[in-house]
Parts: sequence; C-alpha cells; structure tokens
Amino acid sequence: MFEAHDAKTNLNRRQLLRGKIRKQQPPMRPPWARDEDQFVKICSRCDDCIDACEDQLLFRGSGGFPEISFQSAGCDFCGDCLTACTIGALQAPVPAPSLAWPHRASIKPDCLSLNGIVCRSCGDACDTDAIRFRLETGGRATPLLDQELCNGCGECLAVCPTQSISLDIPEAD
Repeated sequence: MFEAHDAKTNLNRRQLLRGKIRKQQPPMRPPWARDEDQFVKICSRCDDCIDACEDQLLFRGSGGFPEISFQSAGCDFCGDCLTACTIGALQAPVPAPSLAWPHRASIKPDCLSLNGIVCRSCGDACDTDAIRFRLETGGRATPLLDQELCNGCGECLAVCPTQSISLDIPEAD
C-alpha cells in the first residue's frame, strides 16, 4: 500500500504526465466523502465502499480511489458505503446525515426539451420532483430545476439520452 502522502503526490504526477495540468474538478467521490484533500489522505483504497454498493455505482478510479458513476442508475443514499468505510474517509455530517453531498443537478443547453424535442426523462426519474416542466406555446415544455429540492442523486443523469445534465457543486452566493 502507498502511504497517504504518496497517494496525493502520485495523483498530481499522473495528472502532469497525462497533460492534465489545468485546475480540474476533483473526481466525483462516493456520497459522504470528506473534501478531496482529506479523502485522499484518509482513504486506504480498500474497496470496502465499492463492494458495499449494491447498485454498483462505485468503481476504482484514478489512483485506485473510489469514484461514482451514474451511467446505469442514480444513488438512493442507502448508506451502505458509509457504513462499510471504517477508516472515516466517508463521514456523515452532523446534524443532517441525509445531505450526502453538495452536488446538485444542472441542465445544459443541449437538453432535448430546451431545443424543442419532446423529452421528459429526467423529470420522470426525479423522486424529489426537483425537475418539472413548464408548458409553453407551440407544445414546448421547458425543464425547470429547483435546486432546493435536488438531492444530487444522479438519477436524472442515468436516464438522460443526451447526457445534458451534470452534477456540480453550486457556487456560494
């Protein structure tokens, strides 16, 4: 096993060698992951969280650290990965453990509905009703995203036929 300090150094070195020297968003970690610097220092890359994910959303990513993908489904925040992480790289916030992470959905301009093509896949998949559609003249339906209702589960990403939704951390006002 690598020491925690070496893990961060190896990731930075790998980014340099692959030409990824610009400041990038860190990879999307499992729910309840600490901030990136702490996560990389604490995570032992044991795969316990990956093995615990029944929906198989977690995978071994860059440097062997767990990442999450919404290619097949969204996260139901069951907490199995959190329970499996005994070293504390994943930690529920107090007092609101239901808030797994700060990520929220955003709809990109290439959304089919925004371009006059009938599609409501994301709204149909959204259990929190964060994505709704406003009917407009001409039969168009414009997606409306309520950031307050969005929990960042990624279900809308899994069903979007054009990958026109992303999960991002909203900027503070």
